[in-house]
Amino acid sequence: MNQNEKYIKRCLQLAKNGIGTARPNPSVGAVIVYENTIIGEGYTSKYGESHAEVNAINSVKDKTLLKDATIYVTLEPCSHFGKTPPCADLIVKHKIPNVVIGSVDTNSLVAGKGIERLKNAGINVTVGVLNDECKKHHKRFFTVQNKKRPYIILKWAETANGFIAPRKKDSQKPIWISNQYSQQLVHKWRSEEHAILIGTNTAIADNPSLTVRSWAGNNPVRIVLDRNNRIPLNATVFDKKVKTLVLTEKITKKQDEVLSEEKNANDILYQQINFSSRVAEQICEVLQKHKIQSVIIEGGTQTLQTFIDENLWDESLVFVGKTMFESGVVAPSLKGSLHKLKKKENIEGDVLKTYIND
Repeated sequence: MNQNEKYIKRCLQLAKNGIGTARPNPSVGAVIVYENTIIGEGYTSKYGESHAEVNAINSVKDKTLLKDATIYVTLEPCSHFGKTPPCADLIVKHKIPNVVIGSVDTNSLVAGKGIERLKNAGINVTVGVLNDECKKHHKRFFTVQNKKRPYIILKWAETANGFIAPRKKDSQKPIWISNQYSQQLVHKWRSEEHAILIGTNTAIADNPSLTVRSWAGNNPVRIVLDRNNRIPLNATVFDKKVKTLVLTEKITKKQDEVLSEEKNANDILYQQINFSSRVAEQICEVLQKHKIQSVIIEGGTQTLQTFIDENLWDESLVFVGKTMFESGVVAPSLKGSLHKLKKKENIEGDVLKTYIND
């Protein structure tokens, strides 16, 4: 590993701290090095606040060292005015002579303009250090920019003999297939992603809250599919504790009245789609419209399989527990899709399989 890779790796470590709070901005990591010593570090603050480069520069105690330093960043510094001024201009202002960049920003507002601004100021710019790793870290941001849809994660737990749920239940509570450690990991994932989506049957059968309870972090936006408005109004997903978007085939008069009211942060919003065809594609269009950057699909087999069959998914996280059902709802199948097993790990007895869509 050379020196540039060493410090970009540190940038990636820092950048993880902003996942879940920086969006819709990418969570960038930045490191400033002077004579082989780190003198400043930073990552992207929550939306509307300072970017990684600003936080790193502000953390340097002796600003006179900046004129002989190198700043490392996971993503090309921005060159446009948004909620904050351009980071490229700040680097130029402080006369930092060297900039090392992990990956180029594909956002049309940046897309090489930041690099051009730096080079025009006489700064030595190195691009593409650990490019693949940086792109992987910024996968949510790049998916929105390049594919015009959110990054889609499929998640389910299945029994050792391939069932996702029993055919019938005695109570309106989830029947756990995975263990408590796997469940806590799921809550961590929820805190990192922008939204979580379930179908009608899951909402009725389990009455889930879809919130982060076993981890520290923000609750994801709730996306609920309710084609025929079957979910009872006293369901937990309608408690207005979290912003909730309901996708339905027909907007009722009462829902139309809700739509015309002034919206609060945690209001319930309704969106009409056609459930007869291209359901996953339409869902993606709605989520893009609402600027949702990533979504975990935690629905039942029908909802999950819809995304698989339309080939609209990026990552699949499958827990295989020790539990066995005599019969039940068969788990979704990735067969027929161009996927590959990326990782297989043991979670205190559960097996977690991570697939990526090839």
